Amino acid sequence: MNGEAFLLSLRLAAMVSLLLLAFALPLAYVLAFFRWPGKFLVESVVALPLVLPPTVLGFYALVAMGPRGPLGKFWQALFGHSLAFTFAGLVIASLVYSLPFAVQPLVASFEAMDRRLLDASAVLGAGRARTFFRVILPLAWPGVLTSLVLSFAHTLGVFGVVLMVGGNLPGITRTVSIDIYDHVQALDYASANRTSLFLMLVCFVILSIVYAVNRRVWSPWPVE
Repeated sequence: MNGEAFLLSLRLAAMVSLLLLAFALPLAYVLAFFRWPGKFLVESVVALPLVLPPTVLGFYALVAMGPRGPLGKFWQALFGHSLAFTFAGLVIASLVYSLPFAVQPLVASFEAMDRRLLDASAVLGAGRARTFFRVILPLAWPGVLTSLVLSFAHTLGVFGVVLMVGGNLPGITRTVSIDIYDHVQALDYASANRTSLFLMLVCFVILSIVYAVNRRVWSPWPVE
């Protein structure tokens, strides 16, 4: 197994999942607790990567990050080099690609809460921020963990988007999924099989943690 490619994928998945959690928490809060005309449009944009082919998303991400694209021009002016075919470009594209896996578990967790607890917090004089950090987040911790873990796992195995945006540069943009593709192209099925099995095992363990939490196999509080 290509350790360099796997470590790059781990770094990408960890960075994307943490950034997405920071972005998804306020977005999911607004989607769950507020109503306004056109809300369905925001929900559709969030869910779009679920049905959009990765090559389509990767193509438009590449156009946006190119030297004539808005992101590419901004990045060039700010850092003096292009954004496409860089690790930073992979991060930005993966943020968009894994967005629904971070937002939707949080929305479901927020919407499942007993609103009477939130009303009680307001009656006791707690503001929105205090209620969010002292009431909502502790109650929604399985949803938070699910959001974090699913976005991590989804980014860990991303292929089409990173190939379109980052190409196949060793140590820079060659992720473990691209490494598997390279082995298959070279007819090295044994190496592709070993890497695929390892990646499948990692994803299985991650998903097992999510289901264990959601089914309260283990919990920081005793189950009545």
